[in-house]
Amino acid sequence: MVMRFPISREGMNKLELELKNLKNVERVNVIKSIAEAREHGDLSENAEYHAAREKQGFIEAKIFELEDKISRAEIINVEQVRGDEIKYGASIKLFDEDKDNEIFYKIVSEYEADVSKGLISITSPLAKALIGKKVNESLEFNTPKGTKYYQIISVDYV
Repeated sequence: MVMRFPISREGMNKLELELKNLKNVERVNVIKSIAEAREHGDLSENAEYHAAREKQGFIEAKIFELEDKISRAEIINVEQVRGDEIKYGASIKLFDEDKDNEIFYKIVSEYEADVSKGLISITSPLAKALIGKKVNESLEFNTPKGTKYYQIISVDYV
């Protein structure tokens, strides 16, 4: 059974761009590097050759990984998601009861996550705790630094 995962159109575009770059630029460059290194003679002691082959292995593994991700991705159009229940794509405003301030998160795929920008992975413990909750619900969330208490202020899909 194929394990599908949600992703936005923008996230999918980024994966496809990265794959295209690896196949059409990085792969071509490393093949040239290997050919140039071969011209230098004895391959057993040729550091340039071994470095280029190692880089080629990394590029091919990354291509395989991206092709796998793209084949399993399910594009979700967040603008079509509605409701007051938290799901993939939700932009959430929380009130942090401990710090007495508001924080904002958007639930995205694990490949789009960037906590510094408020983008949390749907597979993260916080997102898992938020899924299914609604506006005005309280949330008790255990972290390595102790229990956090949040109040859900708003849920939007934009």
